[in-house]
Amino acid sequence: MEKFARLTLRFILAWLTTFTFASIAHSQMVLSGLEQQGIVIPPFERLQMTLSDWWGLLPGYGAVIAVGMLIALCFGGWVCKKTGTPGGLLYPVAGALAMLSIVMAMQPIMDITLIAGARSNTGLALQALSGLIGGWAFYALRKKPKLHFD
Repeated sequence: MEKFARLTLRFILAWLTTFTFASIAHSQMVLSGLEQQGIVIPPFERLQMTLSDWWGLLPGYGAVIAVGMLIALCFGGWVCKKTGTPGGLLYPVAGALAMLSIVMAMQPIMDITLIAGARSNTGLALQALSGLIGGWAFYALRKKPKLHFD
């Protein structure tokens, strides 16, 4: 039971990390686009909009990221066991691919890119980077073996 609880906590922290980075990247890309149009956005308003986006995106985009990361990290764990590939490499790649899949799947399904911050190549790369960071967090939070010195 302790192993399952620890795995669940690792997943939740990895998901929150991924979602938080993805949400911040989305907000900053949108705000950058507004600034390119000559709109001045003071730092406090930028922060307020970023926090508001985080909260607003949580139920929808957060849930989609949770499902995508769950699938990706489970598959990554299976591949690690079958091939011996280091988790430090595989989990971040799985997270990045999950985020790319999520964002790219929205276009043909809904005929719109719902995450406005991912409409450019830079925005899409930032979403993938969010998944990579979340996958790395999942790996980094594993139970490390104890070192014994005789």
